Amino acid sequence: MAQSDRTLMTRAAWAAVGVAALLIVLKTVAYIVTDSIAMMASLADSALDLFASSINLLAIRAALTPADNEHRFGHGKAEPLAGMAQAAFIAGSVAFLSIESVSRLIAPHPIEQSWLALGIMAVSIAATLGLVTLQRIAVMRTGSVAVGADRVHYLGDLLTNVGVVIGIVLSTQFHLLEADPVIGLCIAAVLAWSAWHVFGQSYDQLMDRELPDSDRERIKKIVMAHKEVRNLHDLRTRAAGIATFIQLHIELDPAMSLIRAHQVSDEVEAALCAAFPRAEVLIHQDPLGAEMPAPLATH
Repeated sequence: MAQSDRTLMTRAAWAAVGVAALLIVLKTVAYIVTDSIAMMASLADSALDLFASSINLLAIRAALTPADNEHRFGHGKAEPLAGMAQAAFIAGSVAFLSIESVSRLIAPHPIEQSWLALGIMAVSIAATLGLVTLQRIAVMRTGSVAVGADRVHYLGDLLTNVGVVIGIVLSTQFHLLEADPVIGLCIAAVLAWSAWHVFGQSYDQLMDRELPDSDRERIKKIVMAHKEVRNLHDLRTRAAGIATFIQLHIELDPAMSLIRAHQVSDEVEAALCAAFPRAEVLIHQDPLGAEMPAPLATH
């Protein structure tokens, strides 16, 4: 990975920590003066974002550490491990917010100092929007799972902030006190979806799930595009953080020299690396027809 991409990932991680810390301070003040359950939900979301972003920062630093003698495949799985931790804490916050929102539905509370709260939420929305834009650039350039997971959180945060504004307006201007806890429940639902998304992506990487079928078909087309490759088999793929691993066997003319077979393999590897810039490619050369199907068992 280029140094510029590493720097971008690190800056995005630090920016997430800084924005989350700022939002916690602002939303704490807003919650104290308004006693809004939706604001409390948004504060809890930001507190979890700070925790998750801090874990992400550590995970990204670990994932960017080069491979060593004890970790030959690098440290990329630090990212999905951080994602699993995030999903667990988000799920806990969903349960807490749901309980609080239901209790406020039963006994609604009026919201105080609504204009101060709205001002704070405007700042929160602007800061979050800027962070999400930076994270989007980082994910597009690096494919980082950790930054991508953090971006999902802050996209949810944008919806959360908008929901808080709606809840405050409905409660104070239209005297719909139930709107505040209803918004809190909606935020809990958004967080639950976020937790499931992050969990699924992290679980797939930890369990070495194959790349999507579209990527596997793309790999096959690239390999078979070489005029001297007769066939391929045993294609295996997986991802770990920002790294992708591709392993396969190519079948070549049995009369081809060993030197030429290695040249063909290098050419195929270069083509795959051009299509998947962060991939580690391992290719084994076989003579055509040498890979025979296993005989059927007889009884």
